[in-house]
Amino acid sequence: MSSQYPFWLGGIAASMAATCTHPLDVTKVRMQTLSSIPGSKRPSTISVIRSSIAQSGFHSLYVGLSASLMRQMTYSLVRLGAYEKLKSHLVEEGKSSTAKLLLAACIAGGLGGIAGNPADIILVRMTSDLVRPSEQRYNYSNAISGVIDLIRKEGFKGLTRGLGTNTSRAVLMNMSQVGSYDLIKTTLIQNPIPVINYKFRDSLPLHLVSSCLAGMFATTICSPADVMRSRLMASSCSQASFAVVISQSFRDEGIRFLFKGWTPSFIRLGPNTVLMFVFYEASLYSCPLSCYKYINNRYSKSRRPGHLCFD
Repeated sequence: MSSQYPFWLGGIAASMAATCTHPLDVTKVRMQTLSSIPGSKRPSTISVIRSSIAQSGFHSLYVGLSASLMRQMTYSLVRLGAYEKLKSHLVEEGKSSTAKLLLAACIAGGLGGIAGNPADIILVRMTSDLVRPSEQRYNYSNAISGVIDLIRKEGFKGLTRGLGTNTSRAVLMNMSQVGSYDLIKTTLIQNPIPVINYKFRDSLPLHLVSSCLAGMFATTICSPADVMRSRLMASSCSQASFAVVISQSFRDEGIRFLFKGWTPSFIRLGPNTVLMFVFYEASLYSCPLSCYKYINNRYSKSRRPGHLCFD
């Protein structure tokens, strides 16, 4: 019996999670793309949210939702689906070591980053419009019109803006989020908590703790690439290259600019990871009978610590 699951399942689960956490993603991008004024205090997460609501109402926190869903149905669909395909191949060949599964996660993340790059550009531009001067705004009404306008003004080459940093971030994200989440979860299942001698079961509390710790790790690892991706994608074709953007940012803001938006990124990534896996597992159980063997053996005795999630 096949243990495969529908390729699109990860995209659906990620889209459901993104719908819940989109306001924090919007806040993160706005913090990352805000112009720095020498001597001024950096705005906090709360102040950016408050300012957004005061200027344009609560609905402004959901600007770019169509682009976010397009991103999940390209980036997340490919990175999760491709990883599962690669992992299944390794398992069938008897070569599913932790190192090889981590490599599979990196490859799948890279493929996802390439597939989702156009949607990422539109998402960054739509969510950062509010913090731009009116004459510099893109004013995309939705993701589809944004892609059409991008191609019309910048050509198909415009769809590759920030592709290098975006792909690097996707590789780091898939490895650090997926890998660390499963390693932490497996460790907590197999070992009781010291002192209190409490042992987690595979349930929501375990998912919450594991995803928060994994989210903290993934946010820190991916922050520099995430900031550079946002700044490159937010810029127009007439603006500076990667080298100019990074040198100017270092000169104006120092190395701390690489971790701008860390707080909303972490606040978003923790719940997003929990929701994504909760929705994923719920969707998995509603799959046809062909998924039964996959579900039934997910935590079999042959599963070794350190294997990536969906094992």
